[in-house]
Amino acid sequence: MKIHPTAIIADGAKLAPDVEIGPFSIIGADVEIGRGCAIGAHVILEHRVVLGEGTKVGHGTILGANPQDLGFDSKRTDTGVRVGKNNTIREHVTINRATRENGDTVVGDDNFLMTGCHLGHDCRLGNRVIVANNVLLAGHVSVADGAFLGGGSVFHQFVMVGSLAMVQGDSGFSKNIPPYVVVSRLNQVVGLNSIGLRRAGLSAEARMQLKRAFRLLYLSDLNVSQALEAASQEGWGPEATLFFDFVRAAKKKGICAYAGKEVGADE
Repeated sequence: MKIHPTAIIADGAKLAPDVEIGPFSIIGADVEIGRGCAIGAHVILEHRVVLGEGTKVGHGTILGANPQDLGFDSKRTDTGVRVGKNNTIREHVTINRATRENGDTVVGDDNFLMTGCHLGHDCRLGNRVIVANNVLLAGHVSVADGAFLGGGSVFHQFVMVGSLAMVQGDSGFSKNIPPYVVVSRLNQVVGLNSIGLRRAGLSAEARMQLKRAFRLLYLSDLNVSQALEAASQEGWGPEATLFFDFVRAAKKKGICAYAGKEVGADE
């Protein structure tokens, strides 16, 4: 174990024997750090934080701070942050602890969180997600496996980002982002993430079905409800089924519109 002499480790913290902790970092009593983790300088891990093995945390990062929620009781001890295995969390990232009873703000495995990004309370990241510099996620945002969030993009609370979606930088979202699409600006879909689908290893048949599904939802003359009804009359593979299931589940907040076209639950 390599712990810099200026680091402060509270009694009760659980550290694997090979953990590295840099200068002036503070590790709280309820923190658990797995094997192979490396913590940089001036890092603060407070309240209930669990880091899975192989996770690297950059300088100045703060994990487990109180949520930015005016109604939250800071004396509560039943919420935290749970981070999976082999994540890279770069400098000055902030991840707030959850507000829900016995809940965690959750980061899965093999994610890359770049400098200065923020995950608000109760957010959930899947696996292999890339969150670029200065991305801001409000509370309760969920991001599915393989998504890419471009630098400076911002997300309203409770927004859902689907699997393998690609978000262009400096964009803003208050509506849900379906799987497999490219989005930009303000709640606008600009196309299918064709390159990302290929890189993820989706078969030619799966990619062709997703193109058909995309055209049915976004490029036909049908509204969302009509497109879902038409889709239910056909047989789809797992990827296209996931695409339409996401849209069905997004009725309250709605989905992002095709560029230049308004799309809502029943338009």
